[in-house]
Formats: sequence, structure tokens, C-alpha cells
Amino acid sequence: MNKYTPVIGLEVHVELKTNSKMFCACSADYFGKKPNTHTCPVCLGLPGALPVPNKKAIEWCVMIGLALNCDIPLFSKFDRKNYFYPDLAKGYQISQYDKPFCQKGWIELSNGKRIGITRVHMEEDTGKLIHETVNGKKVSLIDFNRSGVPLVEIVTEPDFETADEVKEYLQKLQQIVRYLNVSNADMEKGDMRLEPNISLKKENETELPKYKVEVKNINSFGFVTKAINYEVKRQTEILEDGKTPVQETRGFVEKNSSTITQRVKEEASDYRYFPEPDIPPIRWSENEIGKLKSFLPELPNTKFLRFQKEYSLSQYDNELLIRSLELANYFEEAVKAGQLVNITPKQIANHIINKKIDINNILPAKLVEEIFTAIKTDSVDNEELKKIIKKVLSDNPKVAQDYKKGKDTVIQFAIGQVMYIIKKKIDTEILKKLIMEELK
Repeated sequence: MNKYTPVIGLEVHVELKTNSKMFCACSADYFGKKPNTHTCPVCLGLPGALPVPNKKAIEWCVMIGLALNCDIPLFSKFDRKNYFYPDLAKGYQISQYDKPFCQKGWIELSNGKRIGITRVHMEEDTGKLIHETVNGKKVSLIDFNRSGVPLVEIVTEPDFETADEVKEYLQKLQQIVRYLNVSNADMEKGDMRLEPNISLKKENETELPKYKVEVKNINSFGFVTKAINYEVKRQTEILEDGKTPVQETRGFVEKNSSTITQRVKEEASDYRYFPEPDIPPIRWSENEIGKLKSFLPELPNTKFLRFQKEYSLSQYDNELLIRSLELANYFEEAVKAGQLVNITPKQIANHIINKKIDINNILPAKLVEEIFTAIKTDSVDNEELKKIIKKVLSDNPKVAQDYKKGKDTVIQFAIGQVMYIIKKKIDTEILKKLIMEELK
């Protein structure tokens, strides 16, 4: 049996959370709203209606590109991507073809591998098909509320070799987008949709395979992992039979974690791209790009390294604390409050993580107060403490015997007995040290 290496690329669509749609003034807050109530002649593609680009959406697209280490060309344009599908009222989608807003970027994985980003471009979302039974007949209904919502597409190079690499990349991408506060990236609501391209090549081959299979509109990290693993197995079996998998678009079936054929994959020429005649080209100055760059927050990787250096936290603690910008900011506010009462960053991190603190319900200063109260100890005379320790060890001779046999756990028993007798909250580290000295 031949051995094959997966060749995987990704297309990720991220809906921006602007107030209005990409080319009209309709509200972009469409989720859960009554169908076809957020529409106008522009997003319905009615004759004579002209698009006006959303400046904020374009700026946010460029900021995503900057956060992904992309080059930002000073000249860009919109294009028409022509295809007929019921949820596309105009018969074409306004997108970008050969002059995207951002190109040639990367994200670095935890193993040091860089995943190349080919392009980050701007387009408009389509309507949503709803399949129902009406009067006993199966019909497809169209809700155009989503049509025209700003959509950023992020396309990678075919640099992934495993589903785990794909999952880590997606988690990092989602985190970056949320740090920028340009999208909620909530996959359950369709804010972030994942489309892997998967093919296989023989080990040690350098050329890319002559085909690729795209799996469309996946909405969870777990499902994208299952889709990739299924495709690797399916394509391996086809190649082992001496055949080449069909270049096609497939859909993911959740109930059995498989994929099914949807349509034979189109080439770029099938879309008959041409420059959008109703929108002038976009020209930037270096100063404008520099200004957008200055709006970028401290991004997750940079924050991770700073937390490691400033607070001497473990990798595990750091990863949890920077998972969201809100949690990271909360932790740092608590650290400032903790400095006033000698509570360390490690103590604060432990409390937040171990107690699963709801940061929306307790202020950082109140959290520090809780920690201070929890660790506050009563003062006890060492001589008095030593007398109690001697009594405990005398009453429990097995403690010394077991300790000499290397059973360190008996120390905890001794600590418990002393605490029971003294009935005060004392520093257990000091108590442990005194017990161990007595046992020597």
C-alpha cells in the first residue's frame, strides 16, 4: 500500500459585525429576525439600484490582513463574480478577484510552522435557502436578510498536512478576529464558515496533486476535523484503486461524519470575473495604512509572550488567560489591584482558572479581596506549634514510620491533625516545614 501525505488548504468566511450591510444602508443585524425584513432595492438586486461600499467594512478587512502579517497593496478593486443561484438575487456577487485588499500573510502554529495566507478579500454574503414543506409540497424558500452582509474571505496556501494543524490555525484565526472586535466569529450563527480543500500526494512527491476536493460551509472545528479525516480515507481508497478522485465540491453530513457530492468544482474562468463597473477602484496612501495599523490591539501571540515575561506564568495559564481579550484585560486589572495587598499574579491566575470565575459578575478588585480573605492566616507562636506537632506525632507513631519509608503523603495527615487541634487558619507551608523538621 502506498503512503500518502494530505495537502490541505482552507477558505474561511468571516462575517463582519458592522451596523449596515456591505453596499447599502440595511441593518446587518439579521440573525433571528423575521425573513426578508432587512432588505432594500440594492441587496435585492432590483434594476437601477447602485451599490455604495461600506468604508468601515473595508477598513476592518484591511485590519484583519495587517493582523495576519499581510502586505496591503495601495491599489485594489471590486469584481463581479457571475453565477446563477437562487440566493443570489443579482445573478452575480460583488467580490474581489486579482486585486484583493490583502495578500501574502501568515499565521504561526505552536510547533513553529508558518501557514501561508494567500489573500484576504472583501465580498458580500448571499441570501439563505430554507427547505420546508408547504401544503404537502417540499419547497425551498429564500430569506434575503443576510444578502449583502459584509463578508471577509481568508484563503491559505495548501500548507496543512493534518487535521490537527487545521484546527489550531482556525482557533488562532478566530481568536485574532475577536481581539480585533470586527466579528463575533460565532460559528453557530454562521459568523465563521469553514471550507477545507483536500487532496493527497505520494510521500516525497514535490508537485501538488492534479485535483482538489472542497468541502463547503462547515460550522465547527470538530466537524472540519471529521470532514478532513473522512476525505483522507475516501481519497486514499480511490488512489489505491489506481483512479484519481474527482475534482468537486462536497457537503459535510453531520449524522455520520461523511461527505457527499454537491457539484463538479468550477474554475475561475467559469465565473467570468470582470471589474465591478459601479464601484471605482480603491486607492490607499501609506499614511492611511499606517493609521489603520495603529488601531491594532496587542494581538494574542504578543500578549502571550508579554504575560510569560511579566508575570512568570506557565504556558497553560497563559493560554487560558489570553483566550479572550476581555479575560486578559480582567486579569491585568486584578494584578494591579493585587499589588496593593501583596497578592501575586500567580495567585490571581490560579483563582480565576481553578474557581472558573465569571468575570461579568465580579469586579477585579472584589476578586482580589476574596483571594486576600481566603489566604489570610492567623499568627501562631512557633513554640506552641511545635508542642502540638510533637503531640500529634507521639499519638500517631505510624506517621514517622511511613515517612521514613518514603510515603510523603502522611505529611498531609499530620497537617490535618494539627489544624484540628489548633482550630486556627495558619500558613500550611510553615506548618509542613516544622513537621518535616520534627520527623528528621
